[in-house]
Amino acid sequence: MKKHNFSAGPAILPQEVLQQAAEAVQELDGSGLSLIEISHRSKAFVEIMEEACALALELSGLQNTNYKALFLQGGASSQFLMAAYNLMETRAGYINTGSWSDKAIKEAKLFGEVVEMASSKSANFNYIPKELNAIGDLDYIHLTTNNTIFGTQFHNIPVLSPPLVADMSSDLFSRPLDYSRFGLFYAGAQKNLGPAGTTLIIVDINLLGKVTRSVPSMMDYSLQIAKDSMFNTPPVFPIYTSLLNMRWIVKQGGLEAVGKANAAKAKLLYDEIDRNAAFEGFAAVEDRSMMNATFNLTDEDTAASFDALWNAAGISGLKGHRSVGGYRASMYNALPIESVELLVEVMKEFERTK
Repeated sequence: MKKHNFSAGPAILPQEVLQQAAEAVQELDGSGLSLIEISHRSKAFVEIMEEACALALELSGLQNTNYKALFLQGGASSQFLMAAYNLMETRAGYINTGSWSDKAIKEAKLFGEVVEMASSKSANFNYIPKELNAIGDLDYIHLTTNNTIFGTQFHNIPVLSPPLVADMSSDLFSRPLDYSRFGLFYAGAQKNLGPAGTTLIIVDINLLGKVTRSVPSMMDYSLQIAKDSMFNTPPVFPIYTSLLNMRWIVKQGGLEAVGKANAAKAKLLYDEIDRNAAFEGFAAVEDRSMMNATFNLTDEDTAASFDALWNAAGISGLKGHRSVGGYRASMYNALPIESVELLVEVMKEFERTK
């Protein structure tokens, strides 16, 4: 039985994408070769890479601009380092909204002064800070648009004058957004784009080449752009599957359509959390994530009963992160609303029987 997958990542992908990817592993487009055994220099894969980069820019509304798309390795964690390596000359600002922001700050401190412009750490990151500390000149400002662990999300991107850098790993291409507001944004694929193993980076090339330090080849955005994401052998399967997933987004009607679907799923679940006396939300209401709904039981002693119910219903991946406890329902693009409807029914059944 196919489970209802609420995992935070590696996360759910559309069934047709999984089917197409599986077929390509057997044989790519009648070539007589598997996707994972063709040369990354072959015409077939070069075309895959070119289309993936072009489609990423198209979905971002950044085609025919100074922005370039890269598919690299190392996950978002490598970008905590790489962004600072390429962009920080002396000091940068960071908005701290969770564990991944904390990790990004730690890496950036290797290259200069980090100014923590705002933080919700004192409240265990259950809200998005609205007031930013006034500071002097900055090379860039970094934020995490969606906080997977804590279930918060920037619904309004702050208007800031230095270049804005964003970790979008868990809400990339989940809603309409003015991506031109960002000088650089990146996302590990395994949350809402594709399987683990590749990372999408989109950067305004006008920001590059300005630091005085020497940047190692693998960390150099300019070199990676010059080599078309193929300075070394790229992760062919995750890139191809990400391409299939972006085609699927276009087929659904683009970001406008998937944004409406995601908003409907989130409303359905949050309405039940707020209605049902057995549950309480973790994140501040105005900052709740459409991607990751975090919630707790009002009586922790009933956890075994609730766990038995959702497991019996074929629901998977609902346990919250250890930093928060409780439960986390990740509702990425590919999760059908029927899965959310089932979870809501389980919550109602729990309320009736506990």
